[in-house]
Amino acid sequence: MTDTNQIITGLSQLVDAGRVLTDADSLKHYGCDWTKKYDPAPLAIVLPKTAEQVQAIVRFANEHQVALVPSGGRTGLSAAAVAANGEVVVAFDLMNKINDFNAMDRTVKCQPGVVTEQLQQFAEQNNLYYPVDFASAGSSQLGGNISTNAGGIKVIRYGMTRDWVKGLKVVTGNGDLLDLNAGLDKNATGYDFRHLFIGAEGTLGFIVEATMKLARTPKNLTVLVLGVPEFRAIMKVLETFQSKIDLTAFEFFSDKAVELVTAHHDVPRPFESATPYYALLELEAATEEVLDEAMALFETCVEQGWVMDGVISQSEAQAAALWRLREGISETIAPFTPYKNDVSVVVSKVPDFLEDIDQIVSSQYPDFEIVWFGHIGDGNLHLNILKPEALSKEEFFKRCEGVNTQVFETVQKYHGSVSAEHGVGMTKKPYLQYTRSALEINYMRAVKQAFDPNNIMNPGKVFDL
Repeated sequence: MTDTNQIITGLSQLVDAGRVLTDADSLKHYGCDWTKKYDPAPLAIVLPKTAEQVQAIVRFANEHQVALVPSGGRTGLSAAAVAANGEVVVAFDLMNKINDFNAMDRTVKCQPGVVTEQLQQFAEQNNLYYPVDFASAGSSQLGGNISTNAGGIKVIRYGMTRDWVKGLKVVTGNGDLLDLNAGLDKNATGYDFRHLFIGAEGTLGFIVEATMKLARTPKNLTVLVLGVPEFRAIMKVLETFQSKIDLTAFEFFSDKAVELVTAHHDVPRPFESATPYYALLELEAATEEVLDEAMALFETCVEQGWVMDGVISQSEAQAAALWRLREGISETIAPFTPYKNDVSVVVSKVPDFLEDIDQIVSSQYPDFEIVWFGHIGDGNLHLNILKPEALSKEEFFKRCEGVNTQVFETVQKYHGSVSAEHGVGMTKKPYLQYTRSALEINYMRAVKQAFDPNNIMNPGKVFDL
């Protein structure tokens, strides 16, 4: 290992002046993500502006055996972007340009530091639509979204981030620059390495450019929030609406979530009565006939006893307010230092799965408050256990981790995923075997070795070598 001062001096020669940071505030700011389990302890922060500078940093790191951690919007929830062991953080904030928009192909080339909302607004200005959306859209960066294959609230209609990446330029762990797929729709020429880097959490290399696909802008997005008496009824509502209408979103959340959001923000309850669960549906009401169909389906659900009350948006402002009930949950519970689990199963297994998990959590943590929400239309559940004020963070996490084995054994029983959309990082690394077989993990290690033989790219994340 080269002397610390030599590393900082060497890095300073590879990027623009003033773009290597070592002050305490910068180390703390860039060295962490939204997880609170690990304390950031990076050696330095380096902010490149070009792909060539990223290549130079990676080659320097190989030469001097320096570990690198990528940093985007730092909104992750798996500690994949946490530098806790003296690594150099490569932050992509300055690589934030949108280039080469092609209206005919509906594609745009983006640097990794482009913020999700920035791409959404660019698409809107060009009468198009970027549908990958989530509560952190105002701060999450595209490189991080791709590296974790981010999902969000529109997956039921539009899929994951992976489905919108038509090409990538990446710098591998060797410092090589690869141009993957070149934006092609059809390319049957062997292995598509693009998809290896999507969801790899920076362990194979760093994304330096992405060719993203855009879509037609949906017309008259309309939101319904329905009060539901029991969880299984939510699935009946989903099945009923999906039989007639292509939904753009289907979310659920518990009354505890509504209670917290309405208490801490200027957001009213959707209707006067409180119900144990709520379903939020979004649909493209391009014609009056679609709206009439939606209302008829709502009435059917009420008649069947699956829905107790409901409201439908009459304007964009009201639709946004109803969405706030769902999208405000993560922000609202953040001060409670929640212990989060982001799991998934196929949609048909969701009711039995949630019932099993709820029983485990309720029996183990009778004194803890539980907040449920999730992208139920694609089988993704978010379990949030809130820390009691009197309990220390360390003791709280220790108690929560004590039941993880039972939770993840249940995930395995239903052939689900221990991480639906937040990645593995460090927080889910001990539980990877509940979703991936030992044979799969060995193949993953072999892929890592091929692209990053010196193990400098985000080491210690996803799995250990």
